[in-house]
Amino acid sequence: DKARTTGIALAVITRILLLLAITWIMQLTQPLFTIWGNDISGRDLILLVGGLFLIGKSTYEIHEKLESMEHSRTTKVAASFTSVIIQIILVDIVFSLDSVITAVGISGHLAVMIPAVIIAAGVMLFAAGGISAFVEKHPTMKILALAFLILIGVMLVIEGWNPELAHELHLKNYA
Repeated sequence: DKARTTGIALAVITRILLLLAITWIMQLTQPLFTIWGNDISGRDLILLVGGLFLIGKSTYEIHEKLESMEHSRTTKVAASFTSVIIQIILVDIVFSLDSVITAVGISGHLAVMIPAVIIAAGVMLFAAGGISAFVEKHPTMKILALAFLILIGVMLVIEGWNPELAHELHLKNYA
């Protein structure tokens, strides 16, 4: 429990730093290069790479979830406090990248995103056990959430590649 609390506290700091960095990059709207007639800026790169990351990571997670249902593993290893903290931080960096990219792609307002990260961490402190048990009991909820991340990833790729097309499709209205 102490490891979870420490890990979540460090995760908040990591996510806020990621939010600041990605938000800054999103302000880089001058074209860096052109591919097939599309000007690509720092903002576009974040949207493209972030969208592709969300699609790839979510697809991988769905695959792993479905495969693990077929080949369940029962081996558990005891972990030290330090190894738990390191694992929480590393996993959070990987998993928070998708939520940070999603937040920046959808909102883009630090005044909304930073309090949301802090509130989410507070909720995680109190609800992590219950949420984990719920997801364990209803694995389709995780698949559904991952499917939404794939959808958001596609929207980010379209917006990064062709903002005019994203505007025409009204993708921002659905995010």
